[in-house]
Amino acid sequence: MGQGKDKMRIIFMGTPDFAVPCLDALVQKGYDVAAVVTQPDKPFGRNQSRLKASAVKEASVRHGIKTILQPTRVKTPEFIGAISELEPDLIVTVAYGKILPKSVLDVPKYGCINVHASLLPRYRGAAPIQWALINGDDITGITTMFMDEGMDTGDILLQKEIAIDGDINSQELFERLRELGAVTLIETLEAMESGRLERRPQDNSKAVYVPMMTKEMGLIDWSKSALEIHNLVRGTNPWPGAYTFYKGTRMRVWKTTLLDCCPPGSREKAMENDLKQMAVSHRHGEILKIFKQSLVVATGDGCLLINELQLDNCKRLNVCDCGHNMDEGERLE
Repeated sequence: MGQGKDKMRIIFMGTPDFAVPCLDALVQKGYDVAAVVTQPDKPFGRNQSRLKASAVKEASVRHGIKTILQPTRVKTPEFIGAISELEPDLIVTVAYGKILPKSVLDVPKYGCINVHASLLPRYRGAAPIQWALINGDDITGITTMFMDEGMDTGDILLQKEIAIDGDINSQELFERLRELGAVTLIETLEAMESGRLERRPQDNSKAVYVPMMTKEMGLIDWSKSALEIHNLVRGTNPWPGAYTFYKGTRMRVWKTTLLDCCPPGSREKAMENDLKQMAVSHRHGEILKIFKQSLVVATGDGCLLINELQLDNCKRLNVCDCGHNMDEGERLE
């Protein structure tokens, strides 16, 4: 495969804004994006009376891509016929949202490449970004791979790692990884064009599968360790959001701090030893102390500080704006 006018003819498949930087990079690097395939427009609004296009469709329109396909099913003869007529060299998928059947994988001359937001074989499946945070991982990254009929089981092409900061949430990590995904994709294609691309099978004995997130996964179990709860909060921010109940009302927890990580000079840091002693003799979930910037809550192995919260039918607030309306000794459940 050559350069310039001979760059590969690509069909791009993706849906959410995570995929947009990859599409942008393909266009900017001069690849022939013959078509974009994305999920159908979805109803939105109070009455679900309007339709909203996917982020990838909006980006495709912005780039002037004329062929935008939005099949409800990818196994139909009509869809397979439509992409076959385009005679693509390659299909690139990024968070498209559906597993491709063999009939689609066999269409492009050089196969299908997927951009996945984890270091495979760890975190095959949905929500790899959220689960990396929930599980307290120190590193994550991007993997490009040749696709086969399994779920994220194809041969690995390139991987790039990044460190995970202790307080980063899933939205912030999402934004870092989507940019890294575009860089990794272009490097993969350039290596492929120059004949330098190598592939290696995944070690299936190390595979970890993760499920899609559900609203119920955000419920906080205060008997768990402070670190586990802290990781749940950041892993589920912004969706589905970690939550608990205060006096019977659901309360979303948007930001927390580990007691050991309080800044020097803060009242929380000054009382660190006292708070740890209080946690030993109090119930899990009990509000031990209310400071200007935090609620200190007993957990299974100590205590955790809540910094941002949101009660049902209220806006998201820092504790300094609402803590005075809450009571020490109340239990979050």
